[in-house]
Amino acid sequence: MTPPEEPLAPLLAAPDRLWTAAEILTKPSPIPSAPGVYGWHFSVSPFASLPAQQLLYVGIAPRRMTSRRSRQNLRTRVRYHYRGNAEGSTLRRTLGCLLGLELRRVGSGKRMTFGKLGEQQLTDWMAEHAFVCWTPHPEPWLLETQLITQLDLPLNLDQNKHNAFHAQLTEIRSAARQLARELPILA
Repeated sequence: MTPPEEPLAPLLAAPDRLWTAAEILTKPSPIPSAPGVYGWHFSVSPFASLPAQQLLYVGIAPRRMTSRRSRQNLRTRVRYHYRGNAEGSTLRRTLGCLLGLELRRVGSGKRMTFGKLGEQQLTDWMAEHAFVCWTPHPEPWLLETQLITQLDLPLNLDQNKHNAFHAQLTEIRSAARQLARELPILA
């Protein structure tokens, strides 16, 4: 399938509407349970050298699955970003690291999150400063590379080595993982 005729970059970078955590987490949720692409904007920058009030990250749901069918869709993925944890959300892990939250090994020690307190602090920060928009698309994985190439998305790591912030973000996340490995496992 080919991408839609209407360019997606403007729909995500300058949307008609941005949605809050409170709106997304209501039932019924306004976000469809369909495949598509979503974009994150922040009223306050998560890091001093990054801009506020603009698109900083895009994601897709579901990822292309070759061996099984994904249960992910726009609604499940965006809601998880707002209230999940850093192990299951690269966006949450990135934001928490940029905000200086302490990444920790939890449970068996293989998973890494910001612990209960850190994850709650991140959830609260996102509820106040993170806004999302989306557009449904039947095969969002066809659009991901195109969007990352066309837009300046400093919080995306995958396929984004050309971004000026990529090396710094990679180092910040790597340092947080290294420190987490040196700290005791949280229960």
